[in-house]
Amino acid sequence: MTAVTTALPRVWPSPDGKPLPPAEAAEVFRTFARDLAAGRRHWDAETARFIAELFDRLAAEWDTSQATGRDDPLRDALERGGPLPNGPCLEVGSGTGLFTPLLGRFFPQVISVDLSEQMLRQAAGRSPLRVRGDASILPVADARVAAIAAIDMLLFPAETARVLAPDGVLLWINQLGEDGPLYLPADEVAAALPGQWQAIEAEAGWGSWAVLRRAC
Repeated sequence: MTAVTTALPRVWPSPDGKPLPPAEAAEVFRTFARDLAAGRRHWDAETARFIAELFDRLAAEWDTSQATGRDDPLRDALERGGPLPNGPCLEVGSGTGLFTPLLGRFFPQVISVDLSEQMLRQAAGRSPLRVRGDASILPVADARVAAIAAIDMLLFPAETARVLAPDGVLLWINQLGEDGPLYLPADEVAAALPGQWQAIEAEAGWGSWAVLRRAC
């Protein structure tokens, strides 16, 4: 529940034309994300169903109308956030698989997990291993994955810590940085995770990233 964070200088510039979500709606989602991570709000079947249905409706048009089209924060995290352990990567909230091929360059196996069946269908050409599942109850045994990639995703601290191997890393990516609807800064992510964690973080493109690992 304590953390040491190291901030790296920016190397990927922020281009013009950042797509800002509606401010009021984004703040509602940010508050929900903070409360969920901190344990002030509980995840339940009704919430999971609402999220699944929402993203099922968005799936067909996601790549053209909702995605940023940029991978700067994830690419920077993978290149400067190491060393990265060798082993399977669990991509939670994987969506249409836009980032799965990039993760596949750094990890021998990428398993895509999402609540939305329609999102996973759209990911068929990008994500060879797809599982419809709830990130609050991951379909993975204890300490089995080398990395969890959470790109614009809610944080489930206990499950994240449970499935990560002792030397595993959490890739925490916010594509729009603090303007994103699920933004959670690295220090709050580390504080929510059980035990002691250390983080490397930076801004890149329109967003920000952090790579978190257990402190030695």
